[in-house]
Amino acid sequence: MGILDPTKVTRAALQHAASISGLMITTEAMITDIPQEAGAAAGGVGGDPMNQYG
Repeated sequence: MGILDPTKVTRAALQHAASISGLMITTEAMITDIPQEAGAAAGGVGGDPMNQYG
């Protein structure tokens, strides 16, 4: 029965995705978060990575 398990999981995933997409189509509005812009990367300590004291 090892072949049936992945098939069942795939079938369930497709059914759930279809259900969610059906709900999204029938709603009148959708609420999402606006992505925030990432700030500047934090500065690192320079020097030799093998030498802890710089």
